[in-house]
Amino acid sequence: MNLDIIIFFIYLLSMLGIGLYFTRRASTSPDHYLLGDRKLGAPVTAISMQSTSMSGFMFMGGPAQAFQEGWHALWYAIGDAGGSIVNISVLGKRMRRLSQLLGSLSPIEYLENRFESVAIRVVGAVIAIVFLFSYAFAQFIAAGKALEAMSGFSYEWALIIGVGIIITYTVAGGYLAVAVSGFIQGVIMFIGVTAIGIMVLPEVGGLTGLNASLRSIDPSYLSIWGKDLIYYGQWGVIIGAVLIYAIGYMGLPHVVVRHMSMEKPNTAKQAVLWSAGFNQLFTFTPYILGLSAIVIMPTISDPEMVIPELVYTFFPGVLSAILLSAIMAAIMSTCDSLLMQAGTTLSRDVYHRFINKRASQKQVLLVSRLCILIGGVIGIIVATYQPPTVFTLVVFAFGVLGNTFLVPYIASVYSRKANKVGVLCAMIGGSVTNIFWELFSLQGITGVHPFLAGLILSVMAMLLGNLFGKTPPSSPVLEAFELAKLNRDIPKNLEKGIHEGLAIEAQNITKFIRNKEKVTNIALPANAKMGR
Repeated sequence: MNLDIIIFFIYLLSMLGIGLYFTRRASTSPDHYLLGDRKLGAPVTAISMQSTSMSGFMFMGGPAQAFQEGWHALWYAIGDAGGSIVNISVLGKRMRRLSQLLGSLSPIEYLENRFESVAIRVVGAVIAIVFLFSYAFAQFIAAGKALEAMSGFSYEWALIIGVGIIITYTVAGGYLAVAVSGFIQGVIMFIGVTAIGIMVLPEVGGLTGLNASLRSIDPSYLSIWGKDLIYYGQWGVIIGAVLIYAIGYMGLPHVVVRHMSMEKPNTAKQAVLWSAGFNQLFTFTPYILGLSAIVIMPTISDPEMVIPELVYTFFPGVLSAILLSAIMAAIMSTCDSLLMQAGTTLSRDVYHRFINKRASQKQVLLVSRLCILIGGVIGIIVATYQPPTVFTLVVFAFGVLGNTFLVPYIASVYSRKANKVGVLCAMIGGSVTNIFWELFSLQGITGVHPFLAGLILSVMAMLLGNLFGKTPPSSPVLEAFELAKLNRDIPKNLEKGIHEGLAIEAQNITKFIRNKEKVTNIALPANAKMGR
């Protein structure tokens, strides 16, 4: 076996080691396994959130799109560059506080507790399970293709080895393993793509030389409308391309769960700085590498393999193995989070909520692990048939999840008047619109991006449905809502009240009310710690 392959497999095994390291801690309680006991600091929160968000798409789908469409693809990068700032700034602090006060251990459970509706949990769980796994299957395809190119194994064996390691450390280590490995993988992604960019860009004469070469090949590569002006005049497509990553992250359960697991609400301030810096330095390079490949290797048969081919062209064997680990890092950091969240949804939001309400903590953890394992095995089988391209599948799943949950999550922390009817309408209206827009290719007919169409319908459905909602949120939920708005830490006596299966009206909020810590005139104890 070549030295470069050995180095690459050492990296894979090190990720497996992280999962095994956290196995014992992950087995103590659902809070540990599903949220890491809410102890994640700003660097891990921010970088793992970004590595989870970006996935193999940034090393395969994004460059392929730039290779095929030219500078138009950078609209997605522009939205991505600001997505982390918007996501953490809008949801971070309030969702962290409110999820803790409501005793919620999953993003879907959080919506049920906030809006006091079983239907919301049912609809949310079904959509989340289907499209989280669809999203994961896209990563499986990317993992198989990447490892096939790196190792020389057949696609099927590469798929089994790569995804098998991801499944193993996710099942073993739970959320902490996913978060810590995501942080490490984010660092590897940044170093890898930067090193590749430093080597490749001078070969095309920098951005000036690249643009001159593209103009000589086909001037439409430089157009904002895409190669051959395919999207000419379709501002709805461009706006949707920017918004899907600028605000879409706020609708992804496997991303917003990072808000719930932060060490404290004010961790969000530092997390914004970490994630914003990472995004500005990382986001644009993969697309520029895709543009560079038009000049350097115009006849490449599979555009999704642009970056692996550039690495093999410009770097010797050992270095290529190290840099190509960045591709697997991107894939693995998203894959494990998707599997983790899908398993959480099945165990916490389906099994424990509807099938066995008296399940012990050990039973819930076992079901979660089994769901991750079974879903992963099914994903390997599906991925062997290589359904649509990574780019197509990621954007579709991403869009449906975003259109389902974005408006409800924002409403949950900013609107006192939002009710369960409005939220249900927003979830169904947004998701169905996106699905139909994709299935019937309505973007080409209307000139409107599926995500933009789903977002508009979701907002309209929320406003209209809210008018028909006759039952306002209960007093305890509104008390928690007001407390979550405050720019201070939750009192310690409330933090300790989070228990398995906590009901909305139960221990935290009841204790809060009985102690007369009224939201309108809160008097904190002298020894209460104020946060900033």
